[in-house]
Amino acid sequence: MTEPLLGIGVVRHRRLRPVAHAFEYPSCFVLLPLRRLREVPSSALPRNRFGLLAFHDRDHGDGRDDCLAWLDALLAAEGIEAPGEVWLHCYPRVLGYAFKPVSFWYCERANRSLAAIVVEVHNTFGERHCYLLDGPGLGYGRELTARKAFHVSPFCALEGRYRFRFLRCDERSVVRIEHDDDTGPLLVTSISGRLAPLTARSARAAVLAMPWMSFAVIVRIHWQALKLWLKRVPFVRKPAPPQHVVTR
Repeated sequence: MTEPLLGIGVVRHRRLRPVAHAFEYPSCFVLLPLRRLREVPSSALPRNRFGLLAFHDRDHGDGRDDCLAWLDALLAAEGIEAPGEVWLHCYPRVLGYAFKPVSFWYCERANRSLAAIVVEVHNTFGERHCYLLDGPGLGYGRELTARKAFHVSPFCALEGRYRFRFLRCDERSVVRIEHDDDTGPLLVTSISGRLAPLTARSARAAVLAMPWMSFAVIVRIHWQALKLWLKRVPFVRKPAPPQHVVTR
């Protein structure tokens, strides 16, 4: 299937220490075949213009008008060939607004096997960083790792590593991210949802069900931070961002 997809599901987050803390929220995301959309734009998803549910290229990469061109340039600079489809898993804009803490680029070879996965992270300070996952162990269902190089939460030090696991079939998508610091497992996060074709009708239904989802993402981030502060979880001062945009 190479048509745009809409995922309806839930985001879960659990902190293991120094105090237990967990939450989950309903969520929706889009899974977009960007090469296909260059040839056949989606009538259900306005692009680079306002819509109830919309997608803007400049929300990704380096902010240019064609985010796929940015992705292709990044892969070429890293010596990765991915001429097949590029699927972007991200939050859409809802009612014109979006904050996208994390997005996932699934980059395929011509035979549809995975050549790379790019994990694009944005923090609340307006900074971004990408983790490039590739190599012989790459694949759905396999554990992939990356050294933590980018500050996201003021309650996590810039140390340790991420462990990623991506699961996808025609009906469902699951992304699981675990953060281990120098002591051991610290955080477990998952983003999951049932997939269905993205149509004008399904987009309207998603907006009616979660009209303030995009605004709620940033509000919930600060609300959960307040809860951690009240629980006296140690506060970590923000370090300087990494010199390189990509960690491999």
